[in-house]
Amino acid sequence: MKKFFSYIFGAFIIFLLGVLLAFMFKLPIVQGFSREEGGRIVLFTSFVLLMMLRVPIAFCLSIPAFLTSIYLNLPTMVIFQRMGAGINAFSLIAIPFFILAGQVMAEGGIAQKIVEFSNILVGRVRGGLAMVNILASMFFGGVSGSSVADTSSIGAFLIPMMVNQGYDRDFSIAVTITSSTLGIIIPPSHNMIIYSLVAGGVSVGALFMAGYIPGIMVGVAQMIVAYIISRKRNYPVAGKVSFKEALIITRDSILGLLVGVIIIAGIIFGVFTATEASVVAAVYAIVITTFVYKTMNLKKLLRTFQNTAVVIAMVLFIIASSSAFGYLLAYLKVPALVASALTSISTNKYVLLLLINLMLLFLGMIMDMAPLILITTPILLPLVKSLGMSPVQFGIVMMINLGIGLCTPPVGTTLFVGCAIGKSTMERVAKASIPFYAVMIAILLLVTYVPWFTMFLGGRFAR
Repeated sequence: MKKFFSYIFGAFIIFLLGVLLAFMFKLPIVQGFSREEGGRIVLFTSFVLLMMLRVPIAFCLSIPAFLTSIYLNLPTMVIFQRMGAGINAFSLIAIPFFILAGQVMAEGGIAQKIVEFSNILVGRVRGGLAMVNILASMFFGGVSGSSVADTSSIGAFLIPMMVNQGYDRDFSIAVTITSSTLGIIIPPSHNMIIYSLVAGGVSVGALFMAGYIPGIMVGVAQMIVAYIISRKRNYPVAGKVSFKEALIITRDSILGLLVGVIIIAGIIFGVFTATEASVVAAVYAIVITTFVYKTMNLKKLLRTFQNTAVVIAMVLFIIASSSAFGYLLAYLKVPALVASALTSISTNKYVLLLLINLMLLFLGMIMDMAPLILITTPILLPLVKSLGMSPVQFGIVMMINLGIGLCTPPVGTTLFVGCAIGKSTMERVAKASIPFYAVMIAILLLVTYVPWFTMFLGGRFAR
């Protein structure tokens, strides 16, 4: 049955391509404009139509790129070359290995050990499990760099536990999905690597270091909100852990937590680059889960490799498609048009930065992170640099914006995963998440307008 629907979907896409080809050459509005203006209409019309039809994002980017190249009489080989060039970068090697490290740690039970360790630190306060959830996400984000892995691993363990202890189901899911965005902000983050590539080689080490203070700020702000709500609703205090149990839990979890320490310490002291750090993280995760914790056997490891390969293929296809789409944006002078449109509204630096944030927040609600980074960075980075903002600071601003988009409707990935795990509706969870959205936006504005929060650490590695 699945194969049947796949054939139907493929036939529909081919039919749609034919319709779009006929449409773009015959449409009077396209014929009435200049070559560049017509190209923009074809590019964005086909992109929006495919998005509305819920076509996978890689095809939403690659199909319009091919259609527009045909309209502009560009050789289609140029699109293939741009797609190949988009993934022909040494720094991209880090992405598969960081994804592998996150998958291994999720499958190997490290998330549960991090939760137990977090419970020792904050479990004895009112609403302790909610705070444990957030703190565990801060730790897990620092070793996996994946929000979805965070939501699925920690959520599968903590959401049922929180519900069983009397926490509201929607609140439990809201805490999980909003705190999972810390995996994007607190390094390592493969999205920062993508941004570094498209931003013209911004130091990955600088981006990693710049993410620490904002990430901790978001985590602490979320814990304060969780504590206030927990006191108001009289949520329970977690059970007491004896000193002996605390020592055992700390001993068992410390090796998992060391992944993040090894990565950052190695980069800071020049032992290895961010790309080499990803390999170290993956190998370290495999070794401790297989030989120390013994939670990973050959069968599970092979399944993890298979799942990782699927994820990597999707990510690289999206990056390749985004590169072709981004090339046409530059060819059609879209960045200059966007900058002109924004500056026509206001020339005030603070107003323009606010408008950029609003744009990123909106786009983050309807698009996936990787293509959004690849498309919007070439458009917005020249403008923010002209306003005096460092590319490193803008990278973290973008991560926070898109992190918020991950947990907001209508297409928030972690929102969908959290709702599936917690068995609730998107509307109810989004409503319960509003206080957490509010503090995340407040931190976003602080990071946008106060460079110190990113550049105090990031500036030491910026080049």
